[in-house]
Amino acid sequence: MRVFVTGATGFIGSAVVRELIEAGHQVLGLARSDAAAASLVAAGAQVHRGSLDDLDSLRSAAAASDGVIHLAFIHDFFADYEGAVNTDLHAVQTIGAALEGSGKPFVITSGTLMLTFFLPQGRLGTEKDVADAGLVAPRIVSENTVLALSRRGVRSSIVRLSPSVHDTKRGGFTQIMVSIAREKGVSGYVGDGSNRWPAVHQLDAARLFRLALEKAPAGSMLHGVAEEGVPTRTIAEVIGRHLDLPVVSITPEDAGKHFSWLGPFSSRDNPTSSALTRELLGWQPVHPTLLQDLEEGDYF
Repeated sequence: MRVFVTGATGFIGSAVVRELIEAGHQVLGLARSDAAAASLVAAGAQVHRGSLDDLDSLRSAAAASDGVIHLAFIHDFFADYEGAVNTDLHAVQTIGAALEGSGKPFVITSGTLMLTFFLPQGRLGTEKDVADAGLVAPRIVSENTVLALSRRGVRSSIVRLSPSVHDTKRGGFTQIMVSIAREKGVSGYVGDGSNRWPAVHQLDAARLFRLALEKAPAGSMLHGVAEEGVPTRTIAEVIGRHLDLPVVSITPEDAGKHFSWLGPFSSRDNPTSSALTRELLGWQPVHPTLLQDLEEGDYF
């Protein structure tokens, strides 16, 4: 297929581009800058100049492709996170409208932490868990928009990614915990640290996006989860040992001050299953675990 990929030069997107090209697909990557365009060319992809808020650009690229993987997101947690969410929603709506009635695949990205907005704290989340259409929470509206597209002739699917997508150098929320520990002089966790975050290796996630593009049925909810939940205290202990810093409990009241924008997520218990995803697509994570990458990688 000729696949239009947004976020094609990001941490996950660059791995998805390699995965697609190695599987024989052609990639048309969205590039906002000359540096991004050069990176795409070096990876063997074609370049489509534009940005997430350039809806005409998104529309034309989607219409000219055999399928779309939407990975881009403006991670502006400080200044205008609501604006970033709305930009994502408008991009999803625009691409979806361009694909209506075509039967083409459209894969978007969400996160397993969205489950904590509507599931009881600590309950194992599964692919069957879908938010009520009236719930307005970050990215859930985009999820429901894509599910609705499955009834309008689009083979749409959603990949909910773990908060820690990792390799030996980067690790999503875990990498941010490392940075905060360096800054604060302590490696912190909230309360007793028993709350869990799922994790998945970057390359396993990339393969899941390719499989979703190739064969996920319309309306599929998929979970990019290799480990159902790693306790945040365990993560903090590894960080503290490597940085030679004390490992301390942060009260829920102080979580926002200590963890900054990560505060609202720092105590969320997000155990998540990917059993149905594995059964549906034959996806089997094979790369190192989060703690293996933390112990053996270049985080410190």
